Amino acid sequence: MSSVFPHALRLPVIAAPMFLVSGPDLVIAACKAGIGGAFPTPNCRTIEDLDRWMDQITSAVSPGDGPWIANLITHSTNARLPEDLAMVARYKPPIVITALGSPKPVMETVKAYGGQVFADVVNMRLARKAAEAGVDGLACISAGAGGHTGHLSPFAFVSAVREFFDGTLVIGGGVADGAGVAGAIAAGADMVYMGTRFLATRESLAQDAYKQMVVDCDADDLIVSPAVTGTDASWLKPSLRAAGLDPDALGGAVQRDYSGGQNKRWKDIWAAGQGLGRIDAVESTAEVVARLEREYRTAANRFNSLTAPAAA
Repeated sequence: MSSVFPHALRLPVIAAPMFLVSGPDLVIAACKAGIGGAFPTPNCRTIEDLDRWMDQITSAVSPGDGPWIANLITHSTNARLPEDLAMVARYKPPIVITALGSPKPVMETVKAYGGQVFADVVNMRLARKAAEAGVDGLACISAGAGGHTGHLSPFAFVSAVREFFDGTLVIGGGVADGAGVAGAIAAGADMVYMGTRFLATRESLAQDAYKQMVVDCDADDLIVSPAVTGTDASWLKPSLRAAGLDPDALGGAVQRDYSGGQNKRWKDIWAAGQGLGRIDAVESTAEVVARLEREYRTAANRFNSLTAPAAA
């Protein structure tokens, strides 16, 4: 892992922030299992809820655990950003990940207490702009990611970004097992974003029917469309049909409000990434991380055996 990342991890993995899914229990469980745990602040309907969540997390996470991470929407529609930043300054998450906007609004606050700023990026233009803003890390959202997704191959994305960025590089998009984590590290990433893999855990806030749909579906059950939020995102077709929408005729884009409001219409339209085919049961986060570690070690050993010099 890159020397610029100051946190010890059992695996180079972040349980990615998922809208309406990631909450304190999932963040804490991820950190206790030895990986990073993240949540988006809009998951808290009010600033008082955010205060409670951050207090719960900081009370539970110990110095030897993985880092907890706040994900802030810096898009202009997030009118609550100044209040969210005040909570960040109070509770001091080790890492803040910005999304859907420039990382500049959070830099001064996070740097003042010694935290790190990562930026979610979905293309090269945004990656360059975030790097120029002085972020510590880039979370490169690639093809195959759940929710708001990118369109670049993760391998192409990593290779291109490494030409101009030497900070912490996180790759996300369709990685669902330890072999995928090992492949991303071998390709030049420092860490891997995994959202869908932790969606069907007992600690996530996802509805039971949502978790079961993730267990039951595979990549053929997904569609990428801007029609739900105004930005390309990967959705489960069965959830669209259940909401009375035709996945093949979604129509125009509808912009979601990121100020903390949660339009009930979209609460039952569910996102997932292409890695859902590897999920066959609802498990605890600890069980998922343990399996990922075994798979990661197996993949690393296989790579080492294939690349070892032949005996003379």
